[in-house]
Amino acid sequence: MRLSPVSAARLLPAARRVATPWKNGGGSTSEVIAWPPGADMESFLWRLSIAEVGTTGPFSHFAGIDRTLAIVSGELELAIEGNPAPVRLDARSQPFPFSGEAPVVGTPAAGPVMDLNAMVRRGRFRAEMTPLSGGESLESDGGTIVIVALAPMELSHDGRAWRLDRLDAFCCPTGTIRAGRADGSDRLGYAVRFISID
Repeated sequence: MRLSPVSAARLLPAARRVATPWKNGGGSTSEVIAWPPGADMESFLWRLSIAEVGTTGPFSHFAGIDRTLAIVSGELELAIEGNPAPVRLDARSQPFPFSGEAPVVGTPAAGPVMDLNAMVRRGRFRAEMTPLSGGESLESDGGTIVIVALAPMELSHDGRAWRLDRLDAFCCPTGTIRAGRADGSDRLGYAVRFISID
């Protein structure tokens, strides 16, 4: 396993992200972090983003990509070709993995939806997305770890304290991360680990 391509711990503030509207007008996507830096949708090896979904529409087709999706707010129904019934996800659901080639239609079930989306180049990286409720201790094993806050939260990493506001992210390649609780939210955030497999 190769070491993480990310070289140092850093904060990724939500306020610095730029939302890109979808061509079909049904929503927008804001990139949290991608590797390698500056990679476009054809060349990334892994990518983490936050999307806002406003209307029913097909998901983009990504050949050779594995995806994992978690709902930040709202409810989303996924009609996946070959599945006998739609998959319904909300903010209490576990992260949902699926193939980027799968024909998928997403329908917001009760108003606009916000989701967290991890994508990896199949055969090069894999992603593990884990909900955080506070108090967890996460040890890097060489893969890049990205924490996305769903509520104000505090982290400690190798003796340094970090404060994250809602939708801020923190990434690091090595060391131990401890997630503290800053309010009474049931789900404090998500930890996403990107691991090289080539």
